[in-house]
Amino acid sequence: MRIVGLDPGLEHTGYGVIEVHGNAYTFVAAGRVSSNPKEAIPARLAVLASGLATVLHEFKPTHAAVEEVYVNKNMQSSMKLAQARAISLLIPTQAGVLVHEYAARLVKQSLVGKGNAEKVQVAHMVGVLLPASKLQKLAPDATDALAVALTHAHHVGRPR
Repeated sequence: MRIVGLDPGLEHTGYGVIEVHGNAYTFVAAGRVSSNPKEAIPARLAVLASGLATVLHEFKPTHAAVEEVYVNKNMQSSMKLAQARAISLLIPTQAGVLVHEYAARLVKQSLVGKGNAEKVQVAHMVGVLLPASKLQKLAPDATDALAVALTHAHHVGRPR
């Protein structure tokens, strides 16, 4: 099974692709699709959509795992994040990829063992589970996307 993890963001949407064979995980690719903050929101969303479509076409995942949105105090920021997340749900669905959603707390719980883990702890576990990813200079959102993909690998086939 090939999983693409997505960490939605309007400026940068991280992606991480892993291959799963039983309990073995293989790093395939990771990166991010970026939009220009000086552009209008519709143009930025179009860039994200096009970029994600390219990632899906290139890596041909069978599953997509998307991190759920958390609402912060700044409603404007939350709305922008929600729009980017909608693109992260829509594009894989249109490509026929099964889409699953995971709360940030569950991602941290799955990788580190506690739902309030720090980002550095999650990044460390991504490196432990996917040693080849440590050879790359990954942006934090790409590492987060790999964490979401690993979470799906841990939970696939189990009732949520």
